[in-house]
Amino acid sequence: MFGKSLSLKPLSLLCRSLSTLLDTGVSARKAFQISGEKAADSSVRTATRQIAQEIEKGMDIATALKDQDLFPPLMVNMVDVGERTGSLPEVLKGLAEHYDNLLRLRKDFYSSIAWPVIQLVMAVFVIAGLIFLLGWIAESRGGDPIDILGWGLTGTEGALIWLGMVFGTAIILFLAYRFARASIFGQSYLDGFLMRVPVLGHCMRSFAIARFAWAYHLTQESGMAIQESIDAATRATSNGQFILMGPRISQWIEQGDTVTEALRASNLFPLEVIEMIHVGETAGTVPEMLHRLGPEFEDRARRSLQALAGAIGWLVWLIVAGFIIFVVFSIFFWYIQQINSLL
Repeated sequence: MFGKSLSLKPLSLLCRSLSTLLDTGVSARKAFQISGEKAADSSVRTATRQIAQEIEKGMDIATALKDQDLFPPLMVNMVDVGERTGSLPEVLKGLAEHYDNLLRLRKDFYSSIAWPVIQLVMAVFVIAGLIFLLGWIAESRGGDPIDILGWGLTGTEGALIWLGMVFGTAIILFLAYRFARASIFGQSYLDGFLMRVPVLGHCMRSFAIARFAWAYHLTQESGMAIQESIDAATRATSNGQFILMGPRISQWIEQGDTVTEALRASNLFPLEVIEMIHVGETAGTVPEMLHRLGPEFEDRARRSLQALAGAIGWLVWLIVAGFIIFVVFSIFFWYIQQINSLL
């Protein structure tokens, strides 16, 4: 649940280095040794040495990666696809580009929401300061403190309770998120909920479809059976809803449904994608059709992520403004109450 995982930058560098070495004919064991020696991250160096030893003993690369509990599921699943299809250098190169894109998107996203989040944190501490200061003033003058939140929080104790409530809630939500992601069923319910959120859901679905299209194209180009391709492609999405639905889609195809009918029954793909796949299935070019769809949906996901960053920025601005307005009116009504009491 809280195991260490590699950040995007070392993942990208490792995948690119392995792709280059394997593409020139270097053995997998040697490629991991060389890539690990060049890595700046100590955990990568340790993991690649152990992976090279496991490969030398006859273990496949995907299993060796998974045993390290360091690499993300997408990488493990796609390396498994690359091994089975004989396209491991191409898969690793695609993974490197994918992680580079995610790194750029993450930087843009964080830079977009950094200032609003800083303001939100400052607003939380300003309210804590007001609770403490107004309580201290009232105590020093022997009067009643101003309860700016209306929750009975005043003085030092009230300020600490306020901070505990805010940051405690944030920690609980983070722990709940990590707990839900720890199992496939929890991940499925969580991803299903998040995909119904405006903007965020479109972004998640677009990324999942782009990864599905990429993996399905690779597996079908290598001649893999359709059911195995569906299984590998859904696992490559790293989306709980797609992963959980993968076996059912394969089952429907085994029962005689077409790929189009099975994907439509999953309710995971938008109508336009279903129609494009139907055209490709009629012409016998589903892998090629999905290969063209992949970059388009990645571009859609990037635009959705930019819109999401803007929406979160505005949401934080509204929360901060709401804090300020609430505090101002609380103090105003407190003074009105005091005036009425004197009258």
